[in-house]
Amino acid sequence: MDRIDLQKKILSRNDEIAAALAERFRRHNNYVMNMISSPGSGKTTLLEKLIPMFQARHLRVGVLEGDVQTENDARRIARLDVPVRQIITCGSCHLDAQMIEEHLDALPLPELELLFIENVGNLVCPSTYLLGEDDKMVVLSTAEGDDKPIKYPAVFRRAAVMVVNKIDLMELTDFDLDQAVHYARGIKPDVAVFPVSCRSGEGLDALCRWIVGRYEEKSQRVRK
Repeated sequence: MDRIDLQKKILSRNDEIAAALAERFRRHNNYVMNMISSPGSGKTTLLEKLIPMFQARHLRVGVLEGDVQTENDARRIARLDVPVRQIITCGSCHLDAQMIEEHLDALPLPELELLFIENVGNLVCPSTYLLGEDDKMVVLSTAEGDDKPIKYPAVFRRAAVMVVNKIDLMELTDFDLDQAVHYARGIKPDVAVFPVSCRSGEGLDALCRWIVGRYEEKSQRVRK
């Protein structure tokens, strides 16, 4: 069996598990977001800011944290009094559906409305592996290049939403927000875009409302 056939076999098995996960999430009416970014874009900080906003709306949140090493991110999220499970990949550059399946029992799915999967910091490998999620979120920061969408088109093509984080730093960088949005929508015309600052709070309420709206849309479909 050559490398291409092996990769197809791996992805096929992953997709089977992901489909079963998606059905499990549907039964429990969990809206699941797969968060993808390069390292340091601010996914964990974004969750730290958003979770209290969901809690204020009486929505229960759970988190699966993916990282190559350490439980640092899970400890940060646990301070918000939400169920969280760290998945340490021990070198793997992405989460896969089997990893999600193996750690789900640690979370009270029937009690949750929202489940966030914070993927390993990487804009390449995570885009290929379905995890049973409803949507993918790609997070950029203004400390990165505004050409990320055309350098890593696969993840942007599959994303429902692009969050441009750290806009409070934009005047200190050469990041061109309009150009980044232009590139992203050239790849995915209907991608939702939210420029945010976790430091000032700018844009977070709009992002929160969008996510809540996606959850409500799924709930309506499940009830039909």
